[in-house]
Amino acid sequence: ELENQLTTKSKTLDELKQSLASNGCAEQTPEALSLRIAELCEMVDSIVSQVAQLKTSMQSILEQWRVYDEIYAEVSLMTTRYLYCINQCKPSVVSLEALKNQVKTLQ
Repeated sequence: ELENQLTTKSKTLDELKQSLASNGCAEQTPEALSLRIAELCEMVDSIVSQVAQLKTSMQSILEQWRVYDEIYAEVSLMTTRYLYCINQCKPSVVSLEALKNQVKTLQ
């Protein structure tokens, strides 16, 4: 969206250049307007470059988040499995008295 807006602004600047070349302006000298338009064009080019860098950075960040999500899902699954195993492997005897009763029953 930002790139589209920059493209539109660049076209507007080009139209201003053409208008200045054909009509001129009574309020400011054509040279001053040309310099201002040139400055604006440089600013637009700089912003376009910054947007390209931002786009590259964002793609890298999105890829890192994708990898994070995959690893998080895997770790979550493993944690659930381990908790299940721990719950299944708990000894049924939890006290000394219960152990004594179980020994008597077995004898």
